[in-house]
Amino acid sequence: MTVTLRSLETAVPSTVLVQDQVRDVFAAQPGLTRLGTRLVNTCFNGADIDTRRTALEELTLASTVENPQFFDPQTGLLLMPSTKTRNDIFAAEATKLFIEAGRKAVDNCPGIGPEDITHVITVSCTGFFNPGPDYKLVRALGLNPSVQRYHLGFMGCYAAFPAMRAAKSFCDADPDAVVLVVSAELCSLHVRSSNDPDIIMGSSLFADGAAAAVITARDLPGDSPAIVLDHFETTLTPVGEESMAWNIGDHGFEMVLGTYVPHIIDDHIVGALEPLLAKDPSLAPLAYNEIGHWAIHPGGRSILDKVEAKLELSEEQLVPARETLRNFGNMSSATVMFVLKHILDQPFTGGNERICSMAFGPGLTVETGLFTRVPGSGAAAAADALAAEPVPAAVG
Repeated sequence: MTVTLRSLETAVPSTVLVQDQVRDVFAAQPGLTRLGTRLVNTCFNGADIDTRRTALEELTLASTVENPQFFDPQTGLLLMPSTKTRNDIFAAEATKLFIEAGRKAVDNCPGIGPEDITHVITVSCTGFFNPGPDYKLVRALGLNPSVQRYHLGFMGCYAAFPAMRAAKSFCDADPDAVVLVVSAELCSLHVRSSNDPDIIMGSSLFADGAAAAVITARDLPGDSPAIVLDHFETTLTPVGEESMAWNIGDHGFEMVLGTYVPHIIDDHIVGALEPLLAKDPSLAPLAYNEIGHWAIHPGGRSILDKVEAKLELSEEQLVPARETLRNFGNMSSATVMFVLKHILDQPFTGGNERICSMAFGPGLTVETGLFTRVPGSGAAAAADALAAEPVPAAVG
């Protein structure tokens, strides 16, 4: 049975953060040590990010909010709201992104309407509320009240993969299933000034955004490109449990993003890929750069640099990840979906194109997926196309 991602859409808040301006605000905070100031400049300048999005309009220098809770543009001070204050904003603002992305995905999936959705899977690690985003989607999109709902919470940057894997499992079990997967993250809610290198690194990288996909095995009309979900694997590296974590503090959630993470990925990425690529014997004789597309979660520039060098990928193969990072920053679990959309929207150069995808998160956890981008319509057409061209074409 061929399970296909038929629609993939994204949504971001309207407020844009310019990286250089945000750097200058963080570097000017009164509590920073000389080392802290140097770290702010180093992390922000080296992030390879131009702009990010935030649900917090008051984080901009042009803000006219009367009673700011996060940033006072008059004094230039970053404020310290409680975790409750941050989470209350998450409940309001994340709901908007969940609904916007989910609606766009359903509206842009030919042959599918709200009444066809059988399962909803929502993903987020930046806030909690209940009734949650899965419930809000059912109400706002007019889905069947009996739709099966699942929420994956607090897993981190890799969580889009278990969500897609669960969607594939539902479709494998029921050929008529139509699964709506929506991830929304408001990472900017948890920014703060600090001399802690991990917090400074997180403040230089993280942003807000959402992505949604419709996944099904149904044979649907339409001629838009699609992504066949071939295989998934998950791996825990033998080291790194203390190097990446996501904890709840009194003044927001606290990211641990150690500087050693890129080195752990460098040491273990080949081993993490082995069980995934072993699923398809046609990939055995190929070098990594002969697999057409690489959808890498851009956890940071140094992570992408390590992946590119270790796997000897071309600069072109990292363009979707680097452009996502440059234009949107790291939106946690939603980010790899932005990268996949970048690949999905590219013009076809030939027949089917393989995609190897991966994301990294607390643990250190490495989630991987092997996909095929196919032209044309429907699961049946995708299956025929796969049978006609089993060997992946290289890009670049």
